[in-house]
Amino acid sequence: MQERYWQAIVANDAAYDGTFYYAVATTGIFCRPSCKSRLPKREHVRIFHHSQAAMAASFRPCKRCRPDGIRLPDEAWVAEMKAHIEEHFAEPLSLATLSEHFYASTYHLQRTFKRVAGVTPLMYIQEVRLAAAKKLLITTDMPVQVIGSRVGMANAAHFATLFQKRTGLTPTEFRQQPMH
Repeated sequence: MQERYWQAIVANDAAYDGTFYYAVATTGIFCRPSCKSRLPKREHVRIFHHSQAAMAASFRPCKRCRPDGIRLPDEAWVAEMKAHIEEHFAEPLSLATLSEHFYASTYHLQRTFKRVAGVTPLMYIQEVRLAAAKKLLITTDMPVQVIGSRVGMANAAHFATLFQKRTGLTPTEFRQQPMH
């Protein structure tokens, strides 16, 4: 493999997109040079000048960078984003991290998500976090501050304020409710 190809892969250099594709023998997947997936071992990388050649060699396109040029329908794409949020809600999630993970501009991701889901990605993240917090408030005796950080909101005051704004109750009042 030429050194310039390897350097383009290491740097996620979008300038090389369309000029070559790289496949990883151990995963059976091929990507664009700009793909943000984990860096493979150099000895496992094969270079192809066309996506069709990679597919002919039995490699399948990466679901992240979509080197085959086939985009998911918006509904399926948003469903993937929602599943990712539901699985990773406790981690730092922002529009920027989502757009990097789903290989789209922040503007396009925000606009598409809101059109399909009816809420912005941030609002959805907050909904998922608050649902998880409610469950923890009901099923555990963890302090509110710990619950906030467990659901991805390290700032206890922000967590309590958001919780009260959305539910009409403080986390402590919610916990003390006789019926849930």
